[in-house]
Amino acid sequence: MNDPASPQQQPGNDAMNLLVRSDAEVLQLPLDADVSVRQALDATGLRVRAACGGLGTCGACLIQVISGDFNPPTLAERQKILPEDLAAGMRLACQLHARSAGELYLQHPAPHSEWKSLETSSLYRADGNAAMTGHVYGVAVDLGTSHIRLSLWNRQSGRRIGSRYSINPQVARGADVLTRLDAARSGDHDCRRLTQLARDAIIDGVRDILSRDMGEVSAVLAEIGKVLIVGNTAMLALICGNDGDSLCQPENWQRPVACRPDDIGAWRSAWRVPHAEISIVQPLAGFIGSDLLAGLVATAITEQPQPMLLADFGTNTEIALWDGQTLWTTSVPGGPAFEGVGMRNGLAAETGAICRVSKDGGRRLLQTIGEAPVRGYCASGFIDAIALLLDENLLKPSGRFTEPQPKGGYWLDAANPRTAIAAGDIDIFQRAKASTAAAMAQLLAFAGLQANDLQRLWICGSFGQHLGLHSAMRVGLLPSIEPGRVRLFADASLAGCEKLLLEPAGETLLNAVVDRAHAVNLGGVYEYEERFIDNLRLQAMPTTEYR
Repeated sequence: MNDPASPQQQPGNDAMNLLVRSDAEVLQLPLDADVSVRQALDATGLRVRAACGGLGTCGACLIQVISGDFNPPTLAERQKILPEDLAAGMRLACQLHARSAGELYLQHPAPHSEWKSLETSSLYRADGNAAMTGHVYGVAVDLGTSHIRLSLWNRQSGRRIGSRYSINPQVARGADVLTRLDAARSGDHDCRRLTQLARDAIIDGVRDILSRDMGEVSAVLAEIGKVLIVGNTAMLALICGNDGDSLCQPENWQRPVACRPDDIGAWRSAWRVPHAEISIVQPLAGFIGSDLLAGLVATAITEQPQPMLLADFGTNTEIALWDGQTLWTTSVPGGPAFEGVGMRNGLAAETGAICRVSKDGGRRLLQTIGEAPVRGYCASGFIDAIALLLDENLLKPSGRFTEPQPKGGYWLDAANPRTAIAAGDIDIFQRAKASTAAAMAQLLAFAGLQANDLQRLWICGSFGQHLGLHSAMRVGLLPSIEPGRVRLFADASLAGCEKLLLEPAGETLLNAVVDRAHAVNLGGVYEYEERFIDNLRLQAMPTTEYR
């Protein structure tokens, strides 16, 4: 079977660390030899100045080599940097590739931005459309509850200009879907505010790409011909200016919910994209959003003959099971647990979050995003920690500690209070994982399949970016199948949105998925309630008892 491209999960063997200093901060930068310093820094909060997309033509990304072995100066650098400055170690970050560990000094960083660049190896690869004329630029957007991901394309040449992700600013009004919907329903002003927050964030991300990767903004905005947005149903309702009231009505949980703005002209004018068609990919049904549909398009699940399951984890977890003929779909509340928030030391997948926990002999190893000081746990790190506590017999499968703990909880690192895990944190996670595991089991039962029948298990969403499969199976979040059958695809929804934006047959691809889909509301399924209770325990899921 040929799988679509999936992201690299671990750095290559040639990965190394650079120390990057500015007058305001010091950064440890993990770097592969085939990644430029500029590309690596763009995924952090310390970015170089730039205006040419890494071509070396603007000369703005100056950085000084203090120590280490790097590639020789390129032609672009010799054209932009004086010989005496080259001799003093001045280089262009976009042309600079490390061959060893080293140290760099950045005297003039770019102004701070909330937007960071995405690693694009797993995203869509386009051929372009040479016949396209006029307004050739297009924008793909994955509007999530916690994060927004987007990319800007030249649709004619098939070139991705840039891609970005950032926190959805709506999180200030609620970490999960239902809390945010409640905020929107509290009054017209609140609903409009949530709508504006999301719209402003998206165009801000587009402008960030234009200023850094093209060097011009207004002229290119005027040449954007299409903006395509996917997302979970609640986020799509809010960006369209709806309060999502229909989502609170159970009769709508198994049928399509329309998410269409009635102010496209004003929206287009506010963004200064006079020629853009702003399109919302409609959700499948209820809380089963078009982010799931985009992920299914990206993975081409319905084109495969073998059974496959895709789970897009988040505050609203969406699941699809393909049995070879029917696409069984559902959504269940994950709450904030899978976004790393709602817990005492929980974080989204951001700098300083513990993303991996392991053991080397008797020593616990805590890995953080960006190799930064510990600020708390994102979901993957928390799951690793729970699995470790189970293995060390410090935690029972019931979720209770084997010994009474202080009020502040158990400190995984005895010297760091940010590593504390409270009993309430474990309870939040247990409920979220039971909800998800039971939903997977129920869909398998509907299809007459067992977990061992799955030839592929796709884990999508930012949750999957750092997930340790052994730990996820150990605590019963995922079925205990052969790890080689599992694929982590954090940016599946954006990749699918890009495919729909750029493929001439995009609408046909989407319809092929929708036509095969059967939406299921598990709220009224008695067997699901039983399976939820069975899956509350922190233990491996059964793989042969779903019929």
